[in-house]
Amino acid sequence: MLTDRFNETRERVGELKRQIEHHNFCYYVLDRPEISDAEFDLLFRELQRLESEFPELISPDSPTQKVGAAPSTDFKQVRHRIPLMSLSNAMSMEELERWEERLIRALDLDSQERGQLTYVCELKIDGLSVALTYRAGQFVEGATRGNGELGEDVTLNLKTIKSLPLKLKPQPGLSIPELLEVRGEVYMPLSSFSALNAELLEEAQPTFANPRNAASGSLRQKDPRVTARRKLAMWAYFAYLQDPLIREPASHETTLKMLSSLGFPVNPNRSVAKGLSQVKEFCNYWAEHRHQLDYQTDGVVVKLDERALWQRLGATAHSPRWAVAFKYPPEEAETVVEEIQFDVGRTGAVTPVAWLKPVKLAGTTVKRATLHNAEQIKRLDVRVGDTVVVRKAGEIIPEVVCVRTDKRQPSSPQFVYPSRCPACGTLLERTGAEVVFRCPNTYGCPAQRQRRLEHFVSRDAMDIDGLGEVLVKQLLESGLVEDVSDLYRLSEDQLLSLERIGQKSAQNLLSAIQSSKTRPLANLIFALGIRHVGASVAELLANRYRSLGALFQATAQDIDEIEGIGPAIAAMVVEFCQQPENRRLLEHLKAAGLTMESDEPAYPELPQTLAGSTFVITGALETMDRSQAEKLIKARGGKASSTVSKKTDYVVVGANPGSKLTRAQELGIKVIDEAEFRKLIEAGV
Repeated sequence: MLTDRFNETRERVGELKRQIEHHNFCYYVLDRPEISDAEFDLLFRELQRLESEFPELISPDSPTQKVGAAPSTDFKQVRHRIPLMSLSNAMSMEELERWEERLIRALDLDSQERGQLTYVCELKIDGLSVALTYRAGQFVEGATRGNGELGEDVTLNLKTIKSLPLKLKPQPGLSIPELLEVRGEVYMPLSSFSALNAELLEEAQPTFANPRNAASGSLRQKDPRVTARRKLAMWAYFAYLQDPLIREPASHETTLKMLSSLGFPVNPNRSVAKGLSQVKEFCNYWAEHRHQLDYQTDGVVVKLDERALWQRLGATAHSPRWAVAFKYPPEEAETVVEEIQFDVGRTGAVTPVAWLKPVKLAGTTVKRATLHNAEQIKRLDVRVGDTVVVRKAGEIIPEVVCVRTDKRQPSSPQFVYPSRCPACGTLLERTGAEVVFRCPNTYGCPAQRQRRLEHFVSRDAMDIDGLGEVLVKQLLESGLVEDVSDLYRLSEDQLLSLERIGQKSAQNLLSAIQSSKTRPLANLIFALGIRHVGASVAELLANRYRSLGALFQATAQDIDEIEGIGPAIAAMVVEFCQQPENRRLLEHLKAAGLTMESDEPAYPELPQTLAGSTFVITGALETMDRSQAEKLIKARGGKASSTVSKKTDYVVVGANPGSKLTRAQELGIKVIDEAEFRKLIEAGV
């Protein structure tokens, strides 16, 4: 019987290892989790339990013996000087108590010493762990956790985080260590997450499941400018002073204060707790108040404050014994689908929305949840009247997790997806492999007109303060505005004819509209609402063409050659620019006095020293960005391409080059560094 039990356990352990490795890869590398954190924790804890029962089944490749997943091969690998370990979890107050009991036994404390234990409680940020290296006070390298031993070099992307200090602040009585390694958590504020997903949804691109995956995907962009647009943030939570002349802080709280003095962002929502009862008070307080924060926290990290005890306790292969992560239970709720309606976006994308019987969830009352698309409705088989389980993805976007079919009425009819636009009645279309149905009545659909106008005036576009959704709807319904150019012809008398608009409000709005005329070219391109053109792509287009008129004359082939823009986006831009309605809009905006050109000075006439040569740039250059380098090439008669082929003459290699370098080496194409590239562009000047 014992042999049968052992064999069954061995098979189960093998299956658990395969499942956990798969989900680790989806979570850490692909940024596309397939199961919830709670479901993953159950798998991991089952494996821990079985390995504890049968230690002979523990192998070096077990997920319990390592951290995270193998780093992606898209970035240069960095070996951590000190491994980045994970944390063991406590899923209840009872498990927290058992963790403390293990500490007391390991430290051999008597009852009096036990009562003197001091902890530091910090909110557990659901983000991406990073290791930051500073030499003589200068930030020189940043890497992701990876597998705990090897991470990815994301230095350039980390430099886009405004709160991360590039140079440490000297303080009286506080020496700058020669070598300092700081551990931190990069996260995406909920406000940034909401704005990013709204933009992706409007462009019919896949949205992020939660802020953690959004942060991970943003930090690992190949173009740091994309990372910068995502508005990431960071909290520092630990430091290693690798300097024999400076003594390590005696306590963890002192370490956090030192980091703050040096200029690092340190989460103020922490507490020094005298005993486990105060730890529990901290956990219970933030269980109720965490939804008021602009970042996601799924628990509390509890650490012994006295660092000397850390050395005595040591660590397992997976986690330190002196710290634990208390995790809040996942927040889900049951409610009823009262109606399924459809939102029409500015690009015609039709998105189904479930209107729910109001239910309390994650500190707010949830009345609606996205159903994403027709495929999701089919997969869930959701119907009006169904009892469903809803969850807040990243505590911000409600989603339907599953349907309680056991509570469904036998007579419940299957939901039929509409074939016509709910706003204008036009027959819906679906193109190619897209899962989104669209209304093709681009210029006649009232919902699309309204969404385009709302997008045009939004903060990242023309940023017209005071022109919200309600007023936009009033302007359209009153006939005062038909397209965005009509905004610039509004008068005070026209605005005063609208409900709830006073003279002061009208004057402020006209002033805001006037100010928007001077927004940068990239803002205007983004504001036009071209499908698939987000803020970062708009910036690439503005950098290349420098005027809206030049963009409207560009070919798809020319646009496709811009690094970071593919053929699908290029085709959409050209299609937009060729529409007669949009060409008329260009003339109307020009007549209204908007900034139609970049304020960047034009290049002077230069010798065409690079005529006939084709260049491809890969990696990050130190003295210029890719768009600047491409302009220098074109100004001298050369061609800048995004694809390495036999027709390529030079491949310019910067930091963290991608697969283009390998392709160039395979084809025997000349590879040059930035210094050699500068010699070429400066020749004959």
